[in-house]
Amino acid sequence: MKRDIENREDIKLLVDQFYDKVKADEVIGFIFNDIAKVNWEKHLPVMYDFWENAIFYSGTYSGNPMSLHHHLHHIRPLISKHFTQWNKLFDETVDENFEGEKAKLIKQRALSISTVMQQKIFHVNTDRGHL
Repeated sequence: MKRDIENREDIKLLVDQFYDKVKADEVIGFIFNDIAKVNWEKHLPVMYDFWENAIFYSGTYSGNPMSLHHHLHHIRPLISKHFTQWNKLFDETVDENFEGEKAKLIKQRALSISTVMQQKIFHVNTDRGHL
């Protein structure tokens, strides 16, 4: 039986394995590798903080992921297929390594965040100028 996500080391394992999949993925890899040109040495510790905060309320993350995704969307439009693939890889990575309440929670959080990002990116400025 797999154990649940318990600490930052578990978050690091999850994030590292997830982004290894993302980098090699034919559907979304190019967004990270070619469009965003992610500096992984800088990005991964930010993601550790983000997910640690999302699950354990550690207060370690401060940032605005929405603005970066908006920026990327203007360079190369993100489509729902990209978000679906991101979620699929995330859930797969969680399920391969963990099970339990925190594992369920992190998958729920990932889906919620992805859903909100899609709503904001795809429906942004639809009512600009109207009061």
